Amino acid sequence: MQETVIQPEAWKETISRVRGQIGEIIVGQQEVVEQMLWCIFAGGHALLEGIPGLGKTMLVRTIADTLDLSFSRIQFTPDLMPSDITGTQILSFGRQGETGMTFQSGPLFSSIVLADEINRATPKTQSALLEAMQEKTVTVGNETHRLPSPFFVLATQNPLENEGTYPLPEAQLDRFLLKILVPYPSADELKEIVRRTTSNHAPTIVKQAGPEELLEIQHGAREVLVADEVLDYAARLLMMSHPEEGTAPEGVKKYVRFGSGPRGIQSIISAGKVRAVCQGRMHLSQSDINAVAVPALRHRIFLNFEGQALGITTDQVIKEMLQALGGRP
Repeated sequence: MQETVIQPEAWKETISRVRGQIGEIIVGQQEVVEQMLWCIFAGGHALLEGIPGLGKTMLVRTIADTLDLSFSRIQFTPDLMPSDITGTQILSFGRQGETGMTFQSGPLFSSIVLADEINRATPKTQSALLEAMQEKTVTVGNETHRLPSPFFVLATQNPLENEGTYPLPEAQLDRFLLKILVPYPSADELKEIVRRTTSNHAPTIVKQAGPEELLEIQHGAREVLVADEVLDYAARLLMMSHPEEGTAPEGVKKYVRFGSGPRGIQSIISAGKVRAVCQGRMHLSQSDINAVAVPALRHRIFLNFEGQALGITTDQVIKEMLQALGGRP
């Protein structure tokens, strides 16, 4: 692989253009957009959670168009089979009547895949998707097919409906780099949404970067320097998520059943490096750790029965951990 030329200012400018173009289409949701960009430029997958109608599909499609990436949307349903998303072998006939098997690729073979309402599919289909996310390949029969590069899965969950759903197992939630909560818009944002969606003047999406630039920034972000004291800070934060640790704050000891595994700190560092690049820096700071900690850990910390009964959220627990370390969430 060719050595990456370090050019943080150029990368910062590219990400800024992408962010600005998304803002021309999507009303508000600046924090959601920023976290999505951290995830994509870190090469990870994101889990979006929000009620229907908040523009999650439009956001993902806008990101794909802005980055000039192929896009596919999969509506997950209980009757969706693994072959419906991965593809299957079909019988083909040649000119002389000979027969053979040809692979028909499924919608997973796109650079950005929107897995809509992933918790509506059966565990078998969920596992097929999550395996593709981890391995970046699809195996059908005896053949293994490589997925395109770059490849991102942006899955959505509806937090309101539980009937007929299959919640993702805790171990599989760990495959997502970040879990991003999509909030309800403000009154002013609602009015702007109506203006943009009920008129004939729809804004045009202009490509601001391509797959090559995206991959270059991905490789460049991995070169961001991490000082020992910053890595130590992230490690202490992760250890605090375990209730049996002596350094864990009171809220963790009282309300947490299981803390985050090693992928938690990997996600924090990966997303934090991209945040540094977004600001034109090639070194990770403690402020980067504080900024990315909540979306990187909220799906990796599991509350006990008492915490759930009292309505405690993992976000509250993580913020208490940051305050105990002297950081500002």
